[in-house]
Amino acid sequence: MEQEKTFYERLKSKGVSRRDFMKYCTALTATMGLSASYVPKVAEVFAAPAQRPPVVWLHFGECTGCSEALLRSNYPFIDELVLEILSVEYHETIMAAAGHQAEENLHAAVKKYKGKFICVVEGAVATKYNGGYGKVAGRSFLEIAKEVVPQAAATIAIGSCAAYGGIAGADPNPGGYVGVGEAIGASTLNIPGCPPNPINLVGTVVNYLLLGKLPALDDKGRPLFAYGKTIHDQCPRRSHFENEEFVTEFGSAEAANGYCLYQVGCRGPETYNNCPVAKFNDGTSWPVEAGAPCIGCSEPKFWDTMTPFYEEM
Repeated sequence: MEQEKTFYERLKSKGVSRRDFMKYCTALTATMGLSASYVPKVAEVFAAPAQRPPVVWLHFGECTGCSEALLRSNYPFIDELVLEILSVEYHETIMAAAGHQAEENLHAAVKKYKGKFICVVEGAVATKYNGGYGKVAGRSFLEIAKEVVPQAAATIAIGSCAAYGGIAGADPNPGGYVGVGEAIGASTLNIPGCPPNPINLVGTVVNYLLLGKLPALDDKGRPLFAYGKTIHDQCPRRSHFENEEFVTEFGSAEAANGYCLYQVGCRGPETYNNCPVAKFNDGTSWPVEAGAPCIGCSEPKFWDTMTPFYEEM
């Protein structure tokens, strides 16, 4: 009880009311596909977590955009996520240690928490020339992945690069970049996107802490709660132009259909993600709402299969 009280006091000091926090928990619960009865339990995961699973976060061939998306999300504040929910043992971007000290932390964490830690991988793995296209501390991404990932309790590939190769693996791909699962033959939970919405990672972690298991996945290893429907099926623009009153207002079905961005290259019908529902920047907007067609960034090999962008498929 005291821990929960301290948590809310810290939120208040940052200008976040208990009411605002509960609104976030409600949105997160809905995103996870759970009933409203789980809202208090989801809040408790943040306010008084029963356990703090150790996390080893590996950076491979990437732009750090996935970490940036998480770091710049308001709810939960990154310090609350790191200090209260997860025990992040290694993360090159946010850790104070550097050089040999940082690598010692990695080896120590893997040894200490063998079979118990969550491995989060950001970025694709180079496979050609013995992984020579990418190294950390003199070891290739491929070597590090082969050493660390098999010792984890579960591996989360965050971003399309880690999940499927992403932009790093686009043609002509001289380094032979692929997703971490393909690189080492491991099973991964994939949270693709360029970058993915932070709420999908948070939802996955909360699902694990709340229910004691990872969420159900689709055939591409993605959580169904976030990637179970296409962008097009959830898009407000589609619901507008299929609405009879909206068609009448535009004068014809053809004119109303112009409100949908499919004819200017939107890949929403081929892309599975919850962008229209979760949105970005704390629920402010998302690409299609801002007038930009979806480019299909959460799909495997999107850079090769979805281009040229802005042309109807």
